[in-house]
Amino acid sequence: MQERDYNAELRAKMTAEQEKYRDWLLTEQPDEILRHVHDYTVREDILCEMNCTDLSPKRARALLKSPCPLADVFKDYEKLETDYGQTIRDSIADRADKLIEREKALEAR
Repeated sequence: MQERDYNAELRAKMTAEQEKYRDWLLTEQPDEILRHVHDYTVREDILCEMNCTDLSPKRARALLKSPCPLADVFKDYEKLETDYGQTIRDSIADRADKLIEREKALEAR
């Protein structure tokens, strides 16, 4: 007997939830869509992570009980303190440093 794949069920449920959210979003005016871009993107990131994550059957079953597990995870994520701003600042500085190094290399020729 094959064991039930709760992770696959959860992924399918979350994907359907995101598709419904996307369909709703596409009916809105452009300014409303722009207000939800961050939410949509984070929800997509959650789905991406779910595709490479295997929760324990107990955890997957728990999330499956929710009528909207993706929205629930998103709400919890939004409450977290992250270093997103610092990551962006680091990326800006790193890019500038690469350009400086490239310029030095060209000048040295």
